[in-house]
Amino acid sequence: MDSLAAPPLPYLACRFRNMPNRRHRSASTVKAATMKQQVLVGWSGGKDSCLALQELLRQPDWEVVALVSTITEGYERLSMHGVRVELIRQQAASLGIPLVEARIPPNASNLVYEAALEQAVQPFLMQGVRLMAFGDLFLTDIRRYRETVLARWSMAAIFPIWGRNTTELAREFVDRGFRAIVVCVDPRQISSELCGRDYDSQFLANLPPTADPCGENGEFHTFVYDGPIFHKAVAAQRGAIVHRDGFCFCDLVPR
Repeated sequence: MDSLAAPPLPYLACRFRNMPNRRHRSASTVKAATMKQQVLVGWSGGKDSCLALQELLRQPDWEVVALVSTITEGYERLSMHGVRVELIRQQAASLGIPLVEARIPPNASNLVYEAALEQAVQPFLMQGVRLMAFGDLFLTDIRRYRETVLARWSMAAIFPIWGRNTTELAREFVDRGFRAIVVCVDPRQISSELCGRDYDSQFLANLPPTADPCGENGEFHTFVYDGPIFHKAVAAQRGAIVHRDGFCFCDLVPR
């Protein structure tokens, strides 16, 4: 493991178209029938948002126009997982999808977060984009919160992997060839020794039976650095293991 000291981490709360039935259609009708629905993707850099993105990319009716990540200013890290913004930008570049950064101060309230998110998506609202996808799996309170916030801006939230069996989904992620590192662990739920490990079959086998294999209850968070939807692997190496605010983090360092 690299001995580079990690900079301080921010406080993290590890929490159709109806086609007319006509023989002859006008050019405008044909164009409307073939247009894709544009969608933003809430991007954590982890496996669940990655799987949600892949589901959208596999469907011909969707056009992913941008990834939206929340960055804590001053720390220049992803607010949920503590990953450096440089690595999130590398992810987006490898995926070939623009990245939009919603920037918030440390310890931001929900109101501050919502204002930053609105500012980030405003240009897309002006272009007519009305959908945003998330990788949530089964936490109904989080789903309801997202739906409520987006509805204020006449947007709708969609959840491409909602309700999936998390054991099957975890195995699918590994079997599809995705590569990820566990970057955050809640030691109250799983061993801190799992922090910094590859998210693979061995990691899943080492989880206690009480832990969700996708970490949906906040047991852990991941950073995806390679996989079938990436043009090339994100160049990152493991840095220091940091214990902060009751959580354990593996600081990933760009190579």
